[in-house]
Amino acid sequence: METRFLGIADLPEVPSVAVVVDVMRAFTVAAWAFARGAERIVLAASLDEARALKERHPDWVAIKDGPSAPGFDAVNSPGLLRTMDLGGRTVVQKTTAGTVGALAVKDAHLVLCASFVVAEATARLLRQRAGDSATFVVTGEDGRADEDLACAQYIAGRADGTVTDAAGFLRRAATSRAAAELAEGVRQGVHPDDVALCVELDRFPFAMVAAVEGPLMVLRPHTESSAPA
Repeated sequence: METRFLGIADLPEVPSVAVVVDVMRAFTVAAWAFARGAERIVLAASLDEARALKERHPDWVAIKDGPSAPGFDAVNSPGLLRTMDLGGRTVVQKTTAGTVGALAVKDAHLVLCASFVVAEATARLLRQRAGDSATFVVTGEDGRADEDLACAQYIAGRADGTVTDAAGFLRRAATSRAAAELAEGVRQGVHPDDVALCVELDRFPFAMVAAVEGPLMVLRPHTESSAPA
């Protein structure tokens, strides 16, 4: 499988298959939301859109980067989200990088949103459905975030069978600039366990597939049992 690793701004066109990677923390949080029972995640284009969706649907759970803010129920932290009961709920998520990357490739034939916690399930789905090529969208730091690139390279290697050992990739993520900023409190809306939760490998058995549903870009969990016959 031919693979490309590009930042959001470097995408020359909408790819057929896109894997949007945000390890710290959008798509680690999204995976935890599904693990806590969320039915779907609506990826919002702006904070104003997220607030408007919340206002129209008060039972939805709105999540954003940074500190708590009026109109939002939670912040983009896996450590804080892991105790929430989201059974059957719709989550609205707006982040600085991950949701932006997913919306940039919303017209792709297949959009997967990924992090280390869903790496193997993502690689498995790529093997089944990607065909000859896939574009990995490295969302953090204008495409330079080493935690996202490491995760993208690991998933690509698992998909084509060339990578068996995750240790070096996880080490790069754990020592990345983003990890340091979370650990040192540079970023707001952080739990002390966030970095450790973001570098857990294959915590969850599902991949995450995003698709346009009406006016919304919606992320849903995907397992082999949920695939159409």
